[in-house]
Amino acid sequence: MRFMMLMIPKGYEKAAPGTMPDAKAVEAMMKYNEELQKAGVLLGLDGLHPPSMGARVSFTGGKPTVTDGPFIESKEVLGGYWMIQVKSKEEAVEWAKRCPGSDNEVIEIRQVQEFDDFPADVQKAAEGFSEMQKEAESEKTQIIVRTKSRLVVDSGFHQTATI
Repeated sequence: MRFMMLMIPKGYEKAAPGTMPDAKAVEAMMKYNEELQKAGVLLGLDGLHPPSMGARVSFTGGKPTVTDGPFIESKEVLGGYWMIQVKSKEEAVEWAKRCPGSDNEVIEIRQVQEFDDFPADVQKAAEGFSEMQKEAESEKTQIIVRTKSRLVVDSGFHQTATI
């Protein structure tokens, strides 16, 4: 079962553009991320810039309307996420409990809807979805490989290193 663990830092909804986390908090979080990785449950993770740097697109009456951040009405916003694969919601909760979160942070755990979860009529309407996911994952892998192969080390001269 796949689950997203969504980090909701209270106060982040008001964060200024370019706000960055504390280095010590990042160091503690990296240790946690490494535990997830070593356990073989981590599928993906990312931190997000504050909403003040984002935009929302709403569809009132079917017409798209763009609102630039910050979003005054927001009470909770995402600061980042982990995608994990575990055997149960209980296991996902146990992983979330191990996170070195601070007093202002909450983790929401949500199970990912798998294609097989849907009734036959919905699966038929979403025909080709599985292939689309596989292609997107393949593209993501190619981007990661290209990015890692272009790592530039600057020590008086530029050198390309493949990781």
